Amino acid sequence: MTVVQLHPAAAVTDAVKVYGIGATRVRALDHVTVEFPAGRFTAIMGPSGSGKSTLMHCAAGLDTLSAGSAHIGGTELGTLNDRRLTELRRERIGFVFQSFNLVPTLTVRENITLPLDLAGRAPDAAWVDALVEVVGLGDRLHHRPAELSGGQQQRVAVARALAGRPQVVFADEPTGNLDSRSGAEVLGLLRQAVDTMDQAVVMVTHDPTAAGYADRVLFLADGRLVDSMDTPTADRVLDRMKAFDAPAATGRPAGTGSTAARAATARAATPDTARSAAAGPRESDRR
Repeated sequence: MTVVQLHPAAAVTDAVKVYGIGATRVRALDHVTVEFPAGRFTAIMGPSGSGKSTLMHCAAGLDTLSAGSAHIGGTELGTLNDRRLTELRRERIGFVFQSFNLVPTLTVRENITLPLDLAGRAPDAAWVDALVEVVGLGDRLHHRPAELSGGQQQRVAVARALAGRPQVVFADEPTGNLDSRSGAEVLGLLRQAVDTMDQAVVMVTHDPTAAGYADRVLFLADGRLVDSMDTPTADRVLDRMKAFDAPAATGRPAGTGSTAARAATARAATPDTARSAAAGPRESDRR
């Protein structure tokens, strides 16, 4: 019997990302290789400036690599022009951002189906109804974002990310603006999507409790993948993160040396690439 080797939902290989020039030049990613399988929840953690958000943005096609490659399924993102990359993001990637990114003039249902509408695809009514039931917003479908709590808005964002049955969902600090109860609800939804829908979820977070919902945690420091942890718990993740705060031989906290500081300086001069989850980056912002 022939065994078919399936592509991971997303992957980066020997990924390098350089920001700035001259004295401010820094490698935000330094030869990182990682796969994100279907049916797995992966959390990415590290100190400020470690490259965790850069890794997610490059893996999701929101930013371009300086060297190496990024794939969604079997498609290499570097081979796509702006139009095809935008189409791929709309059709095969779901996004959940810290700031919700809902359209204030649209209702809950309209926000959920917005990426499909922009792509000219008819929503699967049964699937959307099932998502609405899962996120518990059946009585809020005709409300607008301003009429919802922060937790409810983020649940709408999760439903929107899943509405198109994407290959992978990328979540950037999805609980950062939520209280602990609302955050637990959103994390439970992402966990449920993995367990019951075979969804691939990749989440950037600084919160050990959030990371405890994942199947695996990747730890970055100074642009490098330095450790990983399977079947994490909040306590184990917290213990690992404390190592980044331990004084290094230089007397500076680990992960906050000149590389991290220079990365922040270089990024400050770089256009923001995290655009709307529905429309993706403007083509004029692609680098």
